[in-house]
Amino acid sequence: MQLNNLKKHPLILASKSPRRQYLLNELGLQFEVRTKEVDESFPANLKAQEIPLYLCKKKADAFNNELNENTIVITADTIVWIDGQVLNKPENFDDAVRMLKLLSGKMHEVYTGVCLRSKEKTKSFYALTKVYFKTLSQEEIEYYINNYNPYDKAGSYGAQEWLGYIAIEKIEGTYFNVMGLPIKELYEELLAFNFT
Repeated sequence: MQLNNLKKHPLILASKSPRRQYLLNELGLQFEVRTKEVDESFPANLKAQEIPLYLCKKKADAFNNELNENTIVITADTIVWIDGQVLNKPENFDDAVRMLKLLSGKMHEVYTGVCLRSKEKTKSFYALTKVYFKTLSQEEIEYYINNYNPYDKAGSYGAQEWLGYIAIEKIEGTYFNVMGLPIKELYEELLAFNFT
C-alpha cells in the first residue's frame, strides 16, 4: 500500500507555521520541523502563483546537499493576491489595516506554492482558492489586529480565527490552502513523488 510506504520516508517540514505543522500532523505522518533563514525577496515581474512557487523552491534549495537517502523536505509559501498586487505578511499595525481595507467587500485569491525535494528530484505545485469577504468596519479591523496579532499571516488574517469567522462569505477551492497548506494536494503529490 502506498501510504505505508510513504510512512517509511523521513519527512522534513521546513516551516515555523503552527498551522502547517498541525495540518501535516493530521495526515498521520511522522515529520521533523527544520527551518532555515531564507531571503524571501523575489523578482518584481513575478505575478500571482509565480511568487509562492519561486519562494518555496528557494526555501527547498537551502537544503542542497543536506538530504539523506529517502528524505523528503517540504517547503511552502502562501500569498494573497488582489487587484494585481501581492499581500505578504504585514510589517506593522498600519500595514495590517491597509491590507484588510483592501480585502474588505471584495474577492481575493490565495495561492500556496509547495515544493517537495529529495536528493534525486524536486517537484513544485500550487493551489488557488478564491475568498470572498464581507465589508468590514474600521472597528472590526482594529479589534482583530489588536486581539489576534496577524503579523505572521499573508494578507493579515487567518481563516481559522475570528476575522475568518465573521468576514468570509464564500470560498471557491480548498479551505486548507487558505490556512497555508493545501493538504489534499500535498498528500497526492507525496504519493506520486515516491512511487512514479
